[in-house]
Amino acid sequence: MRDGDVVVIGGGYAGVRLAKRLDTTARVTLVDRKEIFFHRIASLRAGVRPEWTVTPFIPYDRLLRNGRVVLGKAVRIDTVERQVVLATGERLPYDVVAIATGADYPEPARFLGTTTEEAVKAFAAHQQSIAAAEHVLVVGGGPSGVELSAEIRLARPDVRVTLAHSGPALLGNAGCEKASRKTQAWLEDHGVEVRLDSFMSPGHEFGAYRDARSGVIEADLSFWATGTTPNTLWLRLAGHGDWLNPSGHIKVDRALRVEGRLDVFAVGDVNDATELKITPAALAQADLAAWNIRTYLNSAGRHRREPRLYRPVHRTPVIVPFGPADGLTMLPVPGGETAVLGGRTSVLAKAKTLMTPYMRRQLGYTAS
Repeated sequence: MRDGDVVVIGGGYAGVRLAKRLDTTARVTLVDRKEIFFHRIASLRAGVRPEWTVTPFIPYDRLLRNGRVVLGKAVRIDTVERQVVLATGERLPYDVVAIATGADYPEPARFLGTTTEEAVKAFAAHQQSIAAAEHVLVVGGGPSGVELSAEIRLARPDVRVTLAHSGPALLGNAGCEKASRKTQAWLEDHGVEVRLDSFMSPGHEFGAYRDARSGVIEADLSFWATGTTPNTLWLRLAGHGDWLNPSGHIKVDRALRVEGRLDVFAVGDVNDATELKITPAALAQADLAAWNIRTYLNSAGRHRREPRLYRPVHRTPVIVPFGPADGLTMLPVPGGETAVLGGRTSVLAKAKTLMTPYMRRQLGYTAS
């Protein structure tokens, strides 16, 4: 028996995990503007290599056995009538609503449009631009910028690649000097020009980029891997600006509920539960939220059970692929130190397949 209507807004990593966890115990509706799941972890390679073009796209049709997936865009949450309002005017009643709209990533790690065909065209355009480029500039020395630089270098060994980072060390947020040094050494050994302490901005002329010291880089193609933006503008426009913190993330309590509301949850990159916006954290939040939603739906009055509390993930393994056959893994160890593991571990854990078989199984498909 399934009790309660749960509407999950957003079909990314946290959204699909939460919907799947609740499918046997509630009437689940998953709402997403895309017709297909976008495996963003595989998107950087897909933006470079034609043979990976369709890899990031996995159909939703096997995700839920009892619930349903609705193609649409949520524009408002009517907390009085307890309904999610779609752009079409359709209203979805809820007992619990979970916001899992994620964050907007820079290209090529972005799903443009709503259909697979539109996204495939966008990835093909990136591949063609990289194939024709003489100099590619990547701005941002975090994991995404490093991974993209490596993918471009391996796909185009003849092209000039520059990685510009505003900080003094690559992967600086990880706080591991050894990882920073090894990453820079790999890139430079493979012919990538690394510029540190270089805050970049577009110059006055097309194809020109200027750093903070008035130095100019001319490149015919650039990618900006300088961070993400939470997908919460629609909440602000709908009058829920008080749910958001100054950075635009949804403020949640330790049970992952929107502050002051027992029936509105927010999971994944969209909330302020942790600064570490990585897939394992999103999946862990979805699991905990599923438990708390079931608890909310199945208990009442003085018999209501207390929710479980989320403990932010501050230290978790971070894997940075250097193409499909190499990479670096930062593994926290007791005492606050970080072990840096090399290619073999990184390839087995992520670099070779970019977790595609795992995500296909999550959505009900075989690994291949």
